[in-house]
Amino acid sequence: MATTSEDLRERRKNAAANCERWLSNRRLPAADRLRQLAEVVTDDEVDVYGNGGEVATLEQEVAELLGKPAAVFLPTGIMAQQAVLRVYADRAATNRVAVHGLAHLLVHELNALEEVHHLRIERMTSEPRQPRPDELAAIPGKLAAVTLELPLRDAGFVLPTWDELVVFAGSCAERGVPLHLDGARLWESTPYLGHSLAEIGALASTVYVSFYKVLGGISGAALAGPEDVIAEVRRWQRRLGGNLYSLFPYAVSARNGLRTVLPLMADLHERAVEVAMSLQSEGFRVLPEPPHTNSFRVYAPRAAESIERVAVERMERTHEALCGPWTPADVPGWSWVELVMTPLTLEWQVDEIAKAFGELLSR
Repeated sequence: MATTSEDLRERRKNAAANCERWLSNRRLPAADRLRQLAEVVTDDEVDVYGNGGEVATLEQEVAELLGKPAAVFLPTGIMAQQAVLRVYADRAATNRVAVHGLAHLLVHELNALEEVHHLRIERMTSEPRQPRPDELAAIPGKLAAVTLELPLRDAGFVLPTWDELVVFAGSCAERGVPLHLDGARLWESTPYLGHSLAEIGALASTVYVSFYKVLGGISGAALAGPEDVIAEVRRWQRRLGGNLYSLFPYAVSARNGLRTVLPLMADLHERAVEVAMSLQSEGFRVLPEPPHTNSFRVYAPRAAESIERVAVERMERTHEALCGPWTPADVPGWSWVELVMTPLTLEWQVDEIAKAFGELLSR
């Protein structure tokens, strides 16, 4: 017999399939997605093992955006970051890598850095904030690399200030250790940091970016950095099984996201700040306050199962998708959810969003 939670998950899935309006992301049917890709292709050449065509063009575009000599396109960010950290470890003849305790590298990748590459993780901090230079300095001995996740998703999409980032990068340079940026959401970070992608990239040795999040790509990632590092990463891409015979559909969708969504980042951040403020007036709390990017956490003074039931009932009634499933918060009786502003969000009025969320507490 299905539990209450299982029943709600099934109802949410069915309700989502019948939605006609979305506040955040919408998953297009496969046939529609393929037709969309066909309309935005700019190069008829099909890459072979990532060479040529849209893939090569995408790599050049990303390298230019991030101000790096070279870039490589890979099917996943997990592979991209494993590869570059392995390169740094082999070069430094040490397996020690400094990472935040809440980084995606540690929380969501089944301990891959240690299991696959035998890297030794040195945690700078596990506090829900960006690490400080003194915490890096407290790790003695030789390091292969230091990583920063910008923004730090599992802390609530938090960023350092620009000055803090500059100081942290300087501390890495003084120590002679490469700084690698986990920039899965770096595109979304420029409005808060107040600097261009190239200016941010200049602070680090290598930068990873993702294409399937707010940019709306099918999948895929890119790693940008010095030509010799990227050449070694390509070899690890092959060793890890990521050198697919052809990658052009992913590259086509990624380039379309760069053309159509990347220019909207300031608008999406501004909308996130506006929506966060309006939700607080409805009885919710947000983190960070105000949001650092287009994404933030929303906390509700209502138990997760209770608010989730109301949310699913609203989806069924209105055919509108507001957010993902609600999760229990650390405080008993409270719940939280991630809210991401996308181009679809700009089609809603701010007071309309606030009213819709307000119904989740009032019903």
